[in-house]
Amino acid sequence: MRILAFQSGLHDASAAAFEDYRLVAAVQEERLRREKGWGAGVPWLAIDEVLQIAGWTRYDVDAIALIRGVFPLQYFYFPVHRDFHYMMCKFWGFERLHRDLSNAITHSHSIARSGTNEDRLFRTDRFLAENGFRANTQLRFVNHHEAHALAALFFTDWDDALIYTADGVGDNVSYSTRTLRDGRLECLFGGDEWLKVWRAPRNSLATAYGHATMAAGFRMWRHEGKLTGLAARGEPLLYDALARHFRLGEDGLIESDFNSTRAMQRSIQTICRGHSRETIAASIQKLTEDLISGSVGHWLRQAKARRLALAGGLFANVSLNRLLAETLPLDEIFIYPAMGDDGLAVGAALCYLRERDGTAAWLRQRRRLDNVYFGRDFDAQIDDVLGAEPGIRPMPGDPIDVATGLIENGAAGAIFVGRMEHGPRALGARSIIANPTDPTINDRLNQRLNRSEFMPFAPYVLDEDADEVFEITPVNRYAARFMTITCAVRPRWRERIPAVVHVDNTARPQIIRDADNPLFAAILRRFRERTGIPVLINTSFNVHEEPIVNRPEECRRALIDGRIDFVVTKKAVYVAASETIPLSPAFGAEAERLDSLTPA
Repeated sequence: MRILAFQSGLHDASAAAFEDYRLVAAVQEERLRREKGWGAGVPWLAIDEVLQIAGWTRYDVDAIALIRGVFPLQYFYFPVHRDFHYMMCKFWGFERLHRDLSNAITHSHSIARSGTNEDRLFRTDRFLAENGFRANTQLRFVNHHEAHALAALFFTDWDDALIYTADGVGDNVSYSTRTLRDGRLECLFGGDEWLKVWRAPRNSLATAYGHATMAAGFRMWRHEGKLTGLAARGEPLLYDALARHFRLGEDGLIESDFNSTRAMQRSIQTICRGHSRETIAASIQKLTEDLISGSVGHWLRQAKARRLALAGGLFANVSLNRLLAETLPLDEIFIYPAMGDDGLAVGAALCYLRERDGTAAWLRQRRRLDNVYFGRDFDAQIDDVLGAEPGIRPMPGDPIDVATGLIENGAAGAIFVGRMEHGPRALGARSIIANPTDPTINDRLNQRLNRSEFMPFAPYVLDEDADEVFEITPVNRYAARFMTITCAVRPRWRERIPAVVHVDNTARPQIIRDADNPLFAAILRRFRERTGIPVLINTSFNVHEEPIVNRPEECRRALIDGRIDFVVTKKAVYVAASETIPLSPAFGAEAERLDSLTPA
């Protein structure tokens, strides 16, 4: 069966294509529109992209799974537009109106499950006809937090687990808990029953973190990672003032005394006013860690589980994930790599498959995730695009040797290979790589990329070297393959690789295997052979506030604009046509001739 899934929320819209249980493609709309975090409606570019990768047309689709999200007003697929009602309820406090709407959407979900069309609730026939799908294509709405949860659980092989999700809000809740035990998957909190209850995200730590991000002068729902990085540089002086508004109940649920999200915003802004961003960051980070670890710990005890699957935007917080891994009694932790709403499309398809086949059959189909290379493969085009540009020239020699020599001498280059990554992290398909021993590389690269970051760059390390450099354990190893968790850097390495070590002596590593990305691994292995250093920098191939590079033309532009010194592909290394390349003063020269860096 050919399944198309998408999510059209207010941010991070995405689409995915499944052939039964095989994930064929998954792409964020932002990578195609070139607008970071795009979520203004149906992600038609991503929909057509995943269908083209799969080799399908819209007419070939057998089933569509989608989140109850935002549809542009002009389509009128909801006869009474859901989001208009949501905004009116939120503004005027019309709880009855919202209740009626929630009941209607709950009814819509049950109708969709039964396969019956109901024009009063959602005009399925119109949606299919107007957008090129077959009239008999099945269409299913799925629960927001269930989609988060099933995406995290599916890519494990566990017999028992706690699945915990946390984000701003989705289907009226900000958290959900599910357990897997004895072949049964049970929702303890956050299922569809909460659609009938008006619960604004006033108890959401993700929302509180967002308001703290804004109070620190950054953009909410975009720059929370900056606060995570700053937290280690400050003291939690505002912790008590923030904590007065939240409590962890005996039932393991997080509550607050705010009566609205506006009240939360005003209170947090008042508490944070006049304080440094480091103080704000440390305070909201400690509050989040204390409450989430308490809540997750409660549910682990209730479930008698020792394996933890996490999803939802809050778990983009890699320091929080580390705390959970190191302080709770766990055998293993896994965070779905596209933990935010960009991962909901994958989860929606998995919800549909579970409904179709039943839990027992669904559980048998699970498998561990090898990689997240689910975008388009441009290997057949990249060399032609770069080679045809007069301002770019290929360097002679083996690409692995040439790239390694450049990195060894202080150059920063991009790797462009294979299928683009799905999720927020660059994991070796569209990454910038550089020498981690260079203490100046962070400032130099951030300046070139218009970034103002407060964390070091992330490192990548070969699977066989991971334990040597980082505190990798059976608990965090799987998560560390996708850069979703931090861990301590071992003392003997901290001063040798300063570009990837944070002020608290941690790093956010990616563990790489040869089978997943041979070129990415081979460059690191050659660098290790030459220098004795088993780590390279891996930071995302993008300019600040732009999505990660996707197409060859975007890669070409970055090289011409001087954002990077070189690009390495499977076939060659490319540099700007000028004769010089800026190198780090740490390597004894402001500039060197390119030819002098080419291996003999």
